[in-house]
Amino acid sequence: MHMIQLRIDDKLSGRSLYALAKESGIGYSTLHKLYSGKTRSIDFELLDRLCVALQCTPCDLLIQIEDKKRETTSVGAKRQSVKK
Repeated sequence: MHMIQLRIDDKLSGRSLYALAKESGIGYSTLHKLYSGKTRSIDFELLDRLCVALQCTPCDLLIQIEDKKRETTSVGAKRQSVKK
């Protein structure tokens, strides 16, 4: 299984999240959640603001990675249901 991850840190170019928050108009707490991977979705308007502030495209910020944690959970759940 795969998941999409946001790579803000690659584009910060020495800026702090606080500076990015001021420049983009996105709340610091929202940026911190995005930066630390604690969100499950992102609004297109927010993604656009990030791209404008970081002078990049969505392709520069989004990557697809394997989600080993989800795979492990799915496999474990299947094994338990087979044992019953």
